[in-house]
Amino acid sequence: MSADVWLPIPPDDIEGLPEGPDYRFWDGQADFPADPADCAYYVVPYMKPLDVVLRPMSQLRSVEVVQTLSAGVDNVTPGLKHLRPGVRLCNARGVHEASTAELTLTLVLASLRGIPDFVRAQDKGEWRGGFRPALADKTVLIVGYGSIGSAIEDRLVPFELARVARVARSARTTERGPVHPLAELPALLPEADVVILSTPLDETTRHLVDAQFLARMKDGALLVNIARGAVVDTKALLAELETGRITAALDVTDPEPLPPGHPLWQAPGVLVSPHVGGPTSAFLPRAKRLLVDQLNRYVNQEPLRNVILTTGSGGA
Repeated sequence: MSADVWLPIPPDDIEGLPEGPDYRFWDGQADFPADPADCAYYVVPYMKPLDVVLRPMSQLRSVEVVQTLSAGVDNVTPGLKHLRPGVRLCNARGVHEASTAELTLTLVLASLRGIPDFVRAQDKGEWRGGFRPALADKTVLIVGYGSIGSAIEDRLVPFELARVARVARSARTTERGPVHPLAELPALLPEADVVILSTPLDETTRHLVDAQFLARMKDGALLVNIARGAVVDTKALLAELETGRITAALDVTDPEPLPPGHPLWQAPGVLVSPHVGGPTSAFLPRAKRLLVDQLNRYVNQEPLRNVILTTGSGGA
């Protein structure tokens, strides 16, 4: 086959790419590597601004596949309206589970055990002891139980929790226990000591964590967001944090990046990391494996993995 494939990783750095396509390297540079109208397979640059990601999409007249290297696809959905029917949108399931789950546990443990306070004290040369909550014996609620939510639970297992509750769009049963539907979330929130958000962002989850959601969280609970910033209503979260009733650890924020002077920086009981759940040393080898597998499937006309939707089929 002869088709342009746009890759945000130099093709010479990816072992095992199938022969046939013309591989073009584009990671958001000002100049396109070729005419976007000839691109059949667009791999979206990773962790680039929205305007960069969307810039070629209105010109992708021949595209058949749009492949993200992120677990979420909210950064490309605004550009789907420009694409012809039948274009498959695929995400990067399998790439980010390990790194994101690692960071989730880091944020939970650092927040509960007071690591930010210790770092500040160390900067001042002060020895500050104290009694802190442990993760052991806590109830953890995972909101968004896909592959990342499942990977988070994998890493929670050794910590002697009282319970893990799982929530997704619809109910199902797993080897570890039931997954509750979103409709049961209000009843589960008051029981949770730690609430972890790992749900995709779409119109059904935007501001899912609003004032009512936060009010149902128990006193002293920790909210951890490794999903997308807009899953949380920032104004409502700030109002709750100011009371000191709950704490939060946020890898994602709304707005993002969080601008200097934003009240979230100084809100009590908040740990902020700058959207670093995915970009680690684990990313590149897993991203390359995904691309090799997907492009071999594409060239051999086999079913692609991780198809989120197909344009013109009611999903876009």
